[in-house]
Amino acid sequence: MSATAQGNGAGGASSASFDAVIVGAGFAGMYQLHRLRGAGFSARVIEAGDGVGGTWYWNRYPGARCDVESLDYQYSFSDDLQREWDWTERYATQPEILKYANHVADRFDLRRDIQFETRVNTATFDEQANRWDITTSRGDRYSARFFIMATGCLSAARVPDFKGVETFKGDTYHTGQWPHEGVDFTGKRVGIIGTGSSAIQSIPIIAQQAAHLTVFQRTPNYSLPANNESLTSEKISVYKQNFAEIKQTARETASGIITNPRDISVLQAGPDERRTLFEEGWHEGGFHLLEKFNDLVATNAANETVAEFVRQKIREVVKDPQTAELLCPKDYPLGTKRICIDTNYFETFNRDNVTLVNIKDAPIEEITPTGVRNKDGSWEFDAIVFATGFDAMTGAILGVDIKGRGGASLREKWAAGPRTYLGLSVADYPNMFLITGPGSPSVLSNMIVSIEQHVDWITGCMDYMRTNNLATIEATKPAEDAWVDHVNELANMTLYPQANSWYLGANVPGKPRVFMPYVGGVGAYRIKCDEVAAKGYEGFTLGAAERELATV
Repeated sequence: MSATAQGNGAGGASSASFDAVIVGAGFAGMYQLHRLRGAGFSARVIEAGDGVGGTWYWNRYPGARCDVESLDYQYSFSDDLQREWDWTERYATQPEILKYANHVADRFDLRRDIQFETRVNTATFDEQANRWDITTSRGDRYSARFFIMATGCLSAARVPDFKGVETFKGDTYHTGQWPHEGVDFTGKRVGIIGTGSSAIQSIPIIAQQAAHLTVFQRTPNYSLPANNESLTSEKISVYKQNFAEIKQTARETASGIITNPRDISVLQAGPDERRTLFEEGWHEGGFHLLEKFNDLVATNAANETVAEFVRQKIREVVKDPQTAELLCPKDYPLGTKRICIDTNYFETFNRDNVTLVNIKDAPIEEITPTGVRNKDGSWEFDAIVFATGFDAMTGAILGVDIKGRGGASLREKWAAGPRTYLGLSVADYPNMFLITGPGSPSVLSNMIVSIEQHVDWITGCMDYMRTNNLATIEATKPAEDAWVDHVNELANMTLYPQANSWYLGANVPGKPRVFMPYVGGVGAYRIKCDEVAAKGYEGFTLGAAERELATV
């Protein structure tokens, strides 16, 4: 038996040996566990929370929803699973997505191999044994042939290091670490710092409760109306009947979502045609606005047409002209930061109990015992919400002290920015895999599609190694360097680098400005990964085993 254990894994520290240790019980970790079980490997999942769901376990702030339509945001590996589950809304809420995650965990009996309320502290590669030695916050010591980071791209909440934050006498919250029991802001003076996606979703809800809500904005965001609605039984039925075909087509797209852009340049269209089609896309809701022409995010000239359309919509909605202008993004192209999807966000600024404060030129200087202060004034609050986002894509990975060959620290290796091969593997870190890591489509895609592709590839690789009696697989440095260059080259051909976004790590002071996701698209990326595997794992060094990998 490959999984050997000592001690009580449920009630205290233990030691055990597995084929794989997986960090994180979100959608990536759950599917990786399911696939490894099915392939005959033993695995243990280590999860910091007391339940499954990953980002949907932690992000319980008011109004939290997925910005990918619910019918697209579900696993495709089980036809029975999709047939027995019915989504209720076009854009699912956090509670419904978490309910789905729990349903998956129960249906496939995943919990028995998940260790909750535990964090991985260290992971060190033992070159003599060709195994990973892993320690946890509970004092567990695990040995694993493979170490798989399924920690998610948006899971390391970032709380700015404001001066005096510890002195505030009221309540503080971070949208990414929201209390499970919920928060009642009725009658309270609330300040919210940030206007990213979580703020844009929560501000309308908090404003309905609070006596007064003050929004501190550094950078305005483009946001499109969700036009959310209940899903009809007819729409669900059609989707279920065509599920396999829809999912296969999605895997071949750029984003992992089927879109139907018109094959015409916006610059070739007249003003009336542009306006008509933009209005159509606006009322369809979600990202459909970007489907109306084929080059809206290709050039600055084309982008400006749709950006100005969105700005004009903001001006039409927000009654106070000065507030409207502050809410209009003007210094970066639309789409170069993640576009937000909202319900009544801009309308909320017409409420008498909502104030917008521009802190771009007057940054917050201090959190005081009673509120917030900058050079222009001070504000008193009963509660402050930090909607300040995440240390995206690398934060959760580097939260573990990972050491590869020769004790090489991953934190040191990535000090100037993350370096991977395919976003899956890192040179000098044998048998370590990243699911949707930097250098893969990840956050520029439907995450479920990208997760399934990575998990399937990793599982296939492990099976190949077992079949061929191989002990180790690791990216070569030349392959890693070439991939990093390729990722950067593609990014520099787009508009993305023109924005100071979390794609670049720009929201974290001191973090290297490196464009992290792969912009080549889900379909092209899948072909590349499949080609690498078909060529005997080109770009990897494979080490022969002295004995076969143990399997269940």
